[in-house]
Amino acid sequence: MKNKGTIKFFAIALALVSIFHLSFTLKTYLVENKAKKYASEEVHWEKIRPEFESVDIEKKYVDSLENSLEKHYIDSISHKDVYNILLRKYTYSECKEREINLGLDLQGGMHVMLEVALEDLVIELSGDNQEKTFKKAIELAKKNQSSSQKDFITLFDEAVQEIDPGADLSVFFATIDNKDEIKLGAPHDKVISFLRRKATGALESTHEVLKKRIDKFGVTQPNIQLLEGTERILIELPGIDDPERIRKYLQGAAKLEFWETYDNGEAGPYILEANKVLSELLSLEDDGSTTDTTKADVKKEEDVAHFTKKSSASVNDTNGVSISDTSSISASVNDTNTAIDDTSDLANLSQDEIDKKFPLNKYLAPSVRRTDQGAYYTDGPVVGTAMFYDTVKINKYLNMPEVRQVLPPDMFFAWTANPIPTEDKLEIYQLIALKITTLDNKARLDGTYVTNARVDVSPLGEREVTLNMNNEGAKIWERMTEDNIDKSIAIVLDGLVYSFPNVSGKISGGRSSITGGFTSNEAQDLANILNSGKLDVGVNIIEEAIVGPSLGKESIRSGLASILIGLLLVLIFMVLYYNRSGWIANLALFANLFFILGVLASLGAALTLPGIAGIVLTIGMSVDANVLIFERIREEIASGKGIRMAIKEGYLKAYSSIIDANVTTLLVGIILYTFGSGPIHGFAIILIIGILSSLFSAILITRIIFDTQLNKEKVLKFSNSITENVLKKVNIDFLGKRKIAYIISGIIIIAGIASMSSQGLKYGVDFKGGFSYVIKFKEDVKPLEITGLLTAPFQDNKPEVKVFGPKNQVKLTTSFLINNTAPNVSDSIETIIRTTMEKAFPDNPMEILSTQKVGPTIADDIKISGLWSIIFSMVVIFLYIFIRFRKWQYAVAATLTPLHDVLVILAVFSIFQNILPFSLEIDQAFIAALLTIIGYSINDTVVVFDRIREKLSLIKNRPYFATVNMALNETLSRTLITSLTTLFVVFILFVFGGEVIRGFSFSLLLGIIVGTYSSIFVSTPILVEFSKKDEKKIRDKNKES
Repeated sequence: MKNKGTIKFFAIALALVSIFHLSFTLKTYLVENKAKKYASEEVHWEKIRPEFESVDIEKKYVDSLENSLEKHYIDSISHKDVYNILLRKYTYSECKEREINLGLDLQGGMHVMLEVALEDLVIELSGDNQEKTFKKAIELAKKNQSSSQKDFITLFDEAVQEIDPGADLSVFFATIDNKDEIKLGAPHDKVISFLRRKATGALESTHEVLKKRIDKFGVTQPNIQLLEGTERILIELPGIDDPERIRKYLQGAAKLEFWETYDNGEAGPYILEANKVLSELLSLEDDGSTTDTTKADVKKEEDVAHFTKKSSASVNDTNGVSISDTSSISASVNDTNTAIDDTSDLANLSQDEIDKKFPLNKYLAPSVRRTDQGAYYTDGPVVGTAMFYDTVKINKYLNMPEVRQVLPPDMFFAWTANPIPTEDKLEIYQLIALKITTLDNKARLDGTYVTNARVDVSPLGEREVTLNMNNEGAKIWERMTEDNIDKSIAIVLDGLVYSFPNVSGKISGGRSSITGGFTSNEAQDLANILNSGKLDVGVNIIEEAIVGPSLGKESIRSGLASILIGLLLVLIFMVLYYNRSGWIANLALFANLFFILGVLASLGAALTLPGIAGIVLTIGMSVDANVLIFERIREEIASGKGIRMAIKEGYLKAYSSIIDANVTTLLVGIILYTFGSGPIHGFAIILIIGILSSLFSAILITRIIFDTQLNKEKVLKFSNSITENVLKKVNIDFLGKRKIAYIISGIIIIAGIASMSSQGLKYGVDFKGGFSYVIKFKEDVKPLEITGLLTAPFQDNKPEVKVFGPKNQVKLTTSFLINNTAPNVSDSIETIIRTTMEKAFPDNPMEILSTQKVGPTIADDIKISGLWSIIFSMVVIFLYIFIRFRKWQYAVAATLTPLHDVLVILAVFSIFQNILPFSLEIDQAFIAALLTIIGYSINDTVVVFDRIREKLSLIKNRPYFATVNMALNETLSRTLITSLTTLFVVFILFVFGGEVIRGFSFSLLLGIIVGTYSSIFVSTPILVEFSKKDEKKIRDKNKES
């Protein structure tokens, strides 16, 4: 073998690099283990420990204390040297940065995909243009965005041209603020270029602001990426256990404003007028004499934005609180002498009649005080209170054009950020009447004048955020407070009123504070948001995945068990089947695994649960190259050649099949990496590294070992007395049975198409959008019972609930409120689930192990990218096989074979979706499995085709069918052994890999079986059917010769 020295040098260098990078993982493990031991000992020797009501509560206390002590220990050595490799010393933090990164599904944490709302930027650049064409174009572009992969600027341009072909865009953007860049009549391309430039700047600015916020948050090893060519930002935060806090933290735009307010006594009469208008409109609708005016220019479900949590009561009781019963939740403010007109006859009306007369107050409880003399408005800017879900209807009513006409043009409303605390824990929000006092309709004072924000403690002992302003801001604040003595000024952040203090006198010095019953974390987060800078545009969470630490640990245990058991089975099989040579193959397998982990660590890539699946699959697939070589060597030995020559010839003849098979799988891995997202990237990376590493280990390292053994005159055996003649004298007429295979495949595919036509496929959240929760109860539960309990709170949107693993664990999926862009919608749904389950099962506590949210936009993108990845992989395979074999018949057969496999697998997933006891959802992981199966199927097919090509070139006078059958029989042992070893590890993955990837591993398991069948009974018969003319030419040529 040539270049042995170079290969040895490269192998040693790769091993040293792998050892170097993996050593950091070992070192951090040792340090963290020492921290756990320290924490455990400290807690064990704790002298004073409070008494607990139960063992569970005591365990939670001990765990919390140990975690705190462990964190304190780690923090104390974070910047101290812990690792000395002579050339350099490394601190714990530096070691942590260099260890193998675990994906969020293994260590727990939060994955968030944010979409930057460029429509806000376009509206701002237009000066909030109210022209009808512009507004319609914005709405149309937003609508099209949910089903398109184009950027928003392109969609907006297309929308304008659709509504008004040939429209002059400069009319919308030739504003005073843009006068230096856009003039009236500017060319269309120049305007679009201007918008794209501003959009790029906004994306980069948003990315930088979010990076600052995350740096201040103190997360270990966060990942934040601006995804090139998109309007999206990917954020991964390991170890996060408070997703509600993160949602607020990331989506807060930091738009701080100080607004003057209307007193309730001033605003109240207008609310009564609004009731009159609504009463007339709704009565006309009941009579059928008008159209549905509530739909005109009204924001719908999205108006529910800007709130924190939603209680189940707010959903169950959508009628809110009526005007006749408000004393229990009215704002805690002083009395006033302003009487309410038009209420004297309420005592004589039924509740239905009151609701018809005051439709707005059916949902909005007015801030009033009732006495024997009548009802009076309370002081302050609070015009009413409402429960979370009722805010949708209230916003809808207040935005109706007919209602706006009876309200002062300088009056608008905003909800409080936090609910009023109540004994029964109903989360009720206050509606504040704000007043516009500037010509440009903007706040008189905003956050641009704030120089610093910090957390302080008020004289009452509450946490508050203190704001310091520059000189100009201080002057405005002084004038503003002087003009509003004995009135309230609302401090508004991102459209939410955090506080509305009453001004008792002029405030000088430019200092103010935001209060609101903050916790320590909430106050610090708010200060960090303000200090990090304002987001130029809003951001919405369009995809989210949260994995609890307990599920992460379970995934690590199940993943390691899969790897170890699968590896052990393969090792045993190789030794039993190939005798002493099996040990050499096993050594190459260990080298392959070592190199995979080393390269993974050096690249800084994350090891995910699908990545572990990739390692398990690589174990099986890496054996394939050794099997190909060993089977070739056995053939050469059987032909009478000596062991040295047999090894040499075996390697030479196996190279072509090995390279073709692995290149096709490698191409599929690259496509998977290009089109996939999230954890699927981890699977693709492992697959790519594994293929390259297995080629190096199986072809080069084993060859050097064999040559070394031969030079030492060691006895090498490739079989034993039992396996020596296994599958050697097989002579099956595969082509003669091809019509039977056609019938079997045809029946399965037709049945699958019929099933897909009638009941379709079960799409996961990835493909249809929605929320998904994995919930674990202490005791077994019935999915149908949970479905029934949650249907009403989800507004008759029936959730899908099914057992997920053990009977005390379920997976709940719902599309309820998925189109809502409020930052707290996930929290609201989680609150409904928790509250409903706690009420229904008080003695059966639950834990949400993981959550996932996929918005409609990202779901559509995932479907499109999944479809394109499959199509593109087929095209690439066709081109590669066509180039390698130089005949279109091989390329067509090689392409149709994986297509057959995909159709069979889809048929099984459709037919058995409600029969098998585990999930058969079509999601990103399923697409990854399909692409892997395509690669595996091609792997098998190419090996057979290589042998057919070889036999046809060597044997001239043999009948075509006989030659093809000979090739199939000669490769049968390799096909079955490779399939068997891969089946070992994938079956172990299916059994021990955990419920999270059971559907993924089942599709791989099914794919291997189908792929093995198709490589024998489908691909070669298809090749023969398309090559009948060539067969005739070959026969005629042989007759002539």
